[in-house]
Amino acid sequence: MDSIMARQDINRSFEMAVFAAVVEAGAFSAAARRLELTPSAVSKLVNRLEARLGTRLLQRSTRQLHTTPEGDAFYVQCKRILDDINSAEREAAHGAAPRGRLRINCFVPFGVHYLLPILPEFSERYPDILLDVVVSDAVVDLLEDRTDIAIRTGRLKESNLVARKLGEDCMIVAASPAYLARHGTPRTPQELTGHKLLGFNFRHQKEAWPFRDGAGGNIHITPQGGILVSDGESMRQLALAGMGLGRFMSQHVRDDIAQGRLVPLLEDYSTGDGEIVHAVFMGPGLQVPARVRVMLDFLLEKVTLSRPC
Repeated sequence: MDSIMARQDINRSFEMAVFAAVVEAGAFSAAARRLELTPSAVSKLVNRLEARLGTRLLQRSTRQLHTTPEGDAFYVQCKRILDDINSAEREAAHGAAPRGRLRINCFVPFGVHYLLPILPEFSERYPDILLDVVVSDAVVDLLEDRTDIAIRTGRLKESNLVARKLGEDCMIVAASPAYLARHGTPRTPQELTGHKLLGFNFRHQKEAWPFRDGAGGNIHITPQGGILVSDGESMRQLALAGMGLGRFMSQHVRDDIAQGRLVPLLEDYSTGDGEIVHAVFMGPGLQVPARVRVMLDFLLEKVTLSRPC
């Protein structure tokens, strides 16, 4: 029975490899040449795969071949699985030394102030890992984007992803001295309606700014009248330039406040809310490659992100 199951697993991975080759080549004949098989053998393998899955993966015509929506989704997962198999074999062949491409996607403030500064040490420690870093506040699908680790803030949705908490930080409203000299300093949250509040041009988890109202309740102010930006670092740069008030993770603007480039505002009205930072990766049930494990451990070792709210 074990030998039969092993052969089935081998056949499945081979079917995936054949299917991926057909999608990438755009034709059975081209995939057959690449795999050193006959076109009829490739066609039979794909037909067998579709029959086993009970769905059509490819739309065929006399001149063209296209993936169905199910085929698109299956191709992405096939590539992930085949890459993991290749990675596991390379690691085993080289004594499990971490190696290969490591794709990281992180939000801009974390990338600029935390991740990028520590990458030289990581590369020196693990020279066989090729870093592929995307710094963006846009939320990505790890599977579709073939991302190994995504660093994100806020509450996580239910999914098959695994998250490691890297830290937590309070939120703070701040503006430049030049802006406050021109427009005045807001003394209560209600006075923010007369100011330019910097916001995001994408759907953000916390679009409204929460404050205590001074009477035992809370009040929420929605940014308007300012400039919309794509990431937190752009918001920081605009705040430094006197373009409006921004709301930041406190450690993102810690040095600016210490050196007088930004002034914290409405601290007595703070609700004490904060942002939790997670490193998110695929799992459970999927092998975590060594290149991913060592980066997760490195982040926990090097990143200090904690301020009581």
